[in-house]
Amino acid sequence: MECSVDVFVGNTTVIDPEIYQLWVDGNSAHEAADILQQRGILQQWGANMDLLMSDVLDHYRTFHMLEKTLHTPLKLTAAGEWTFQIDGDTQQMLIEKYYELDDVVVREVLGKKLSSRHRKDLDEVSEKTAISLRSCRRQFDNVKRIHKFVEELPGHIVNNIQHNFLLSTELSRKYAAVVFIAVNRFETTKRKLQYLNFSDFYHCAHQMIEHWSSTSCHATSIRNQPETEMEIETDLDVDRGFLHDLREVRILLDKEKELKHLVCSQLKGRLTDKIYSDMESSFKTHSRSLVLLAGNLNRSRELRSLFVDLVERCVEPLRQARWTSRDLRLFLDYYTPAGVQLFKSDSATALVWERYMKVISSCLVKIYHN
Repeated sequence: MECSVDVFVGNTTVIDPEIYQLWVDGNSAHEAADILQQRGILQQWGANMDLLMSDVLDHYRTFHMLEKTLHTPLKLTAAGEWTFQIDGDTQQMLIEKYYELDDVVVREVLGKKLSSRHRKDLDEVSEKTAISLRSCRRQFDNVKRIHKFVEELPGHIVNNIQHNFLLSTELSRKYAAVVFIAVNRFETTKRKLQYLNFSDFYHCAHQMIEHWSSTSCHATSIRNQPETEMEIETDLDVDRGFLHDLREVRILLDKEKELKHLVCSQLKGRLTDKIYSDMESSFKTHSRSLVLLAGNLNRSRELRSLFVDLVERCVEPLRQARWTSRDLRLFLDYYTPAGVQLFKSDSATALVWERYMKVISSCLVKIYHN
């Protein structure tokens, strides 16, 4: 009886980036071999399908052994790691590709609890996004793993992800946005929000991290704390002192005429006659939406529904009036400093208003898709 055995002997672990990418994308070994054959690799190397299949299977066995180590990248790059002898550039490639995210997949899981129940629903995500189920599961598990690891860490979320998972800045920022939205339980799944893509939420999340978090440079609560308390701050938390202070901006409701005069005097001639007329007649509605939203953000439920409220109270009315993104940007550019001017006798509230509008303006312009 004859038997054939494929034997591969080596010292340094050899990684084929092309085959690795096929594995990361969720292809089976047979699917990967078929794809490589279609790319003409057999003609390129003068090999046959059996040899190609053996090579792919050998790589896949290596990848499966590597996978557990990839869950904790610091172990893969540790000086004492002798199981897999891989050069530094290849190590970085393995980690970065393994933690790659598809924006369409992330959008489907964004805002949902990272539970086993939702993991079971990933077949629907796979069908909707045309991304393989294996890849969807890998991405879901990676998000869950990073979320669990960094949720309680003090300091800056992007730095924590970079340091502990050795990811690039851009990829770390993607995970940071997902974790920030998950920790603060922002509503992202309502039907009104379905037109928003991941880049919209990514932008808004980082605006809040930079300007509203407990570690942001504007956080007065941090400046007043002892150093030992500052060390446990994380920019995953929205600054509660800031949200509490936002209640003071409601005074603008009593200064509506002055606010309207300041804004209209600046926008006259900068907007079309039609949009200017709508802005002038609807100023109370637009202004009250922004001011009341600010005054209620100290309530957890209102903060969680921030995106829904922005779309319902601001985006939809402006769309109906046929404002363009440029019109909205111009309005906000003059509306914010007008509010600051009315708070000139209360510099603390003026700073709170400016801090609030910096994020709201940026988010509104981003999610205002014409």
